[in-house]
Amino acid sequence: MVKENLKLIADEDLVQRYRNSHETVYIGELYQRYTHLVYGVCMKYFRNEAEAEDATMQIFEKLIMELKKHHITAFKPWLHIVVKNFCMMEFRKQGNTAKLHNNLKNEAKGSVENTEEDRLKEAQEKEFVLKHLKEGIDELKPEQRECIELFYLKECSYQEVSRITGYDMKEVKSYIQNGKRNLKNYITRRDEQTKNE
Repeated sequence: MVKENLKLIADEDLVQRYRNSHETVYIGELYQRYTHLVYGVCMKYFRNEAEAEDATMQIFEKLIMELKKHHITAFKPWLHIVVKNFCMMEFRKQGNTAKLHNNLKNEAKGSVENTEEDRLKEAQEKEFVLKHLKEGIDELKPEQRECIELFYLKECSYQEVSRITGYDMKEVKSYIQNGKRNLKNYITRRDEQTKNE
């Protein structure tokens, strides 16, 4: 391989070169750039240095396979989603939902009266929303679904959504706004059904 300064190469180009060559040196460079960010997100979830370090290593090992399969246009937002999903899956796998709620609770400890209770309630609500988000998105009109997934799940900007979909900015904002309202209505309906069951 030609010796070159990898620090000058954009994230997405490193991913593409890795996909083409399977040379792990490119993943090594991404590791150098993002290990502290991945570790930081893992610490928020696990609140334990050893667990966060293990999770960081597992995530980068996972990337060796994942980057061969996915065509990635924006690496950093994609990585952030991978890390969050990994941490959530670990908690579910280990049956640590209560621990996650406690971690979220402790973040706010001492800031305002009743903050811990609010935080726990918020975590439970997020859990419910995450559970029903996928089926709610499937219920949306195709253009709303496309824009919502790009904007929220892939963390694209309005401009990026417009460029990817071909819709103009006004359409993109309208589809996101209407899609968000429809999702909220869907989740509220599911919430009501759950309470009545």
